[in-house]
Amino acid sequence: MTRNAMLMRGLGAVLAIGATAGCGAQIPTASAREIHVAAVGTGTDSMALVLLDRLPVKGRAPKTGYSRDEFGPAWADTDGNGCDQRDDVLARDLVEIRRAPGSACVVASGTLHDLYTGRTIPFVRGKTTSSAVQIDHVVSLSDAWQTGAQQLDAATRERLATDLDNLQAVDGPTNEAKGDGDAATWLPPNRAAWCRYAARQVTIKARYRLWVTPAERDALAGVLGNCPTAQATEAPQ
Repeated sequence: MTRNAMLMRGLGAVLAIGATAGCGAQIPTASAREIHVAAVGTGTDSMALVLLDRLPVKGRAPKTGYSRDEFGPAWADTDGNGCDQRDDVLARDLVEIRRAPGSACVVASGTLHDLYTGRTIPFVRGKTTSSAVQIDHVVSLSDAWQTGAQQLDAATRERLATDLDNLQAVDGPTNEAKGDGDAATWLPPNRAAWCRYAARQVTIKARYRLWVTPAERDALAGVLGNCPTAQATEAPQ
């Protein structure tokens, strides 16, 4: 199969998933991950850039009506594995993890090699220590709300909030500094993470039929247009 054929096959799969987002249909997250974001290509012909070119470009809608509750219960077990999504992400992104006694789910401790800062951060669950490692929504829920999510049904918004491709364990203070910023206002301090971060933002926006602002589109294109193959082809794990 040629490079362009592979690109368009993957693109079609992403857009087909996104087409069901407003209809209450299940979005098969695992299959979506297999599309591998920017599966082939480099520079201007990467799949992430193809996806970005297909996204609508509009101004940001008002934040009126936004609350976290509009995206369902925090960390709901939407993949049905018996563990909440926060623990799923910690188990995926940390190494040397230890589970809480008697639990097959709860991550009690581990080590994060942080994508956003490049730092190594110890994690210990506790009232005063858990915040050292936080779970970032790669596309923040406030940004999603203002770029189309308010038009989605409640079940689809919940899937967006718990989609493992949209969740990343990161350094707590860095996550707080990001707030609800989009790519035009915030990128990870670790420049080595920019390609993966931008590709994931584009993937989530495409999957849930969200749009980008003109400044956001330009920022994402600027990042993705300079991604070497090794980074542009890296998929969320």
